[in-house]
Amino acid sequence: MTDHAINRVVVVGGGTAGWNAAALLARTLGKVISVTLVESDDIGIVGVGEATIPPIINFNNALGFQESEFLKATQGSIKLGIQFENWGQEGDSYMHAFGNIGKDFAFCTFHNFWLRSQQEGIESDFWDFSLNYQTAKQNKFAKLQQLPGTDLAGLSYAYHFDAGLYAKYLRKFCEARGVNRVEGIINRVHQCSDTGFIQSVELESGAVVEGDLFLDCSGFRGLLIEQTLETGYEEWGHWLPCDRAMAVPTVSTGDIRPYTRSIAHTAGWQWNIPLQHRTGNGHVYCSDYMSDDEARQVLLDHLEGEPLAEPRNIPFKTGRRKKQWNKNCISFGLASGFLEPLESTSIHLIQAGLRRLVQHFPHNGVKETEVDEFNRQSQIEFEHIRDFIILHYKVNQRTDSQFWIDCRNMDIPDTLAHRIDLFKSSGKVFKEGDELFHEIAWQQVMIGQRLVPEDYHPLAHSITRDQLEGLFRDLRSLVGSAVEKLPSHDDFLKAQ
Repeated sequence: MTDHAINRVVVVGGGTAGWNAAALLARTLGKVISVTLVESDDIGIVGVGEATIPPIINFNNALGFQESEFLKATQGSIKLGIQFENWGQEGDSYMHAFGNIGKDFAFCTFHNFWLRSQQEGIESDFWDFSLNYQTAKQNKFAKLQQLPGTDLAGLSYAYHFDAGLYAKYLRKFCEARGVNRVEGIINRVHQCSDTGFIQSVELESGAVVEGDLFLDCSGFRGLLIEQTLETGYEEWGHWLPCDRAMAVPTVSTGDIRPYTRSIAHTAGWQWNIPLQHRTGNGHVYCSDYMSDDEARQVLLDHLEGEPLAEPRNIPFKTGRRKKQWNKNCISFGLASGFLEPLESTSIHLIQAGLRRLVQHFPHNGVKETEVDEFNRQSQIEFEHIRDFIILHYKVNQRTDSQFWIDCRNMDIPDTLAHRIDLFKSSGKVFKEGDELFHEIAWQQVMIGQRLVPEDYHPLAHSITRDQLEGLFRDLRSLVGSAVEKLPSHDDFLKAQ
């Protein structure tokens, strides 16, 4: 496409996406490229992505962050999983807990043994054997690599944090590493008349910022990727019908829970994200089934603490940009697409895309083959996460509202239909390639929402009933003993 060397990278937009982009590029390629970030204090950020998933630990480590400093600067807390309430039937509750559950055997994962136990009348809950779940429900946490005296994995965790403070923390990191921040509103984008490549952005002040590669982190409006390059958007509202969110912070009440809550209501769901200094809340809903005023009232009626502001309405269109990379412009964050934050994947998609950019960085010019591969990988990643989110809606068991009935009856992607049918008939679920969510994540959602398989792996009968009951007793004891010795989550945070 062009053999023009890439020496100057311009990031358009700040917030979580922009400052993550600047931070990773400065850390990895700062000696061979310059990074300029253009943002305006007059343009607000959405700032609802306050919950994350475990891969953020690796991203933070790549940047060299110290965890205690990071938690203090962002008023962060620990996240061990997401508790889903009312998603099966009203009154149901289960957790998509990070980490493993039980003990897997060669060729046969633990859930097969648990499914056998259910058929044989052995009483237990699947999450009895989850270290993360048992730790979360007792509001405890400490770093634990392994269950003591075993080869079983310890606690897997992520963070909750204040998105605004996170952006400030990243900005400080970036400016200390030579990132040039330019303040101003862009009112014109200049393109090459021959190739259509972006050459520069012009600010209202008249200042011009030139670059070789442009990263669009401008939010939903997609200033470069859509308004300038007209890349196109693939909407997924027919599978994920929610199109609005009401967000409001509240005063913290009681102990800080080390997990996110997702509470299903009549036409959507509510998030609850506990931070050190406040709690983040929001109501994601479908405007075809509920008015904005009704949605606002539902949110206010289900808050645990006093609101710190008026609820803010955030409209959105679920889907993805048809090309995340177009010409010499790559989009990240909301400019690249939107998947509702049901499984806290928004920040992960930013960071995964940025890791992909570093791997595919076009130092000696933008090559079509590399652009195509980047876009192929991006599409696969978006679609895998999309299917996992649709799963929650499709396998709901609620009959109290038309919204949930319609979600259960809707057509779904063939890729997801196959997974559901396979699990329902055999109890089997397989991770595909490098997709984000492992088998245990799919198992928890399907079991938690009452999708009971008709069969399980025959290797679950490789041990006797007495041995099975003994395995369960041992696992419960190991988990219980480990959790008992952990400090409270609040005490862990105070010690940072």
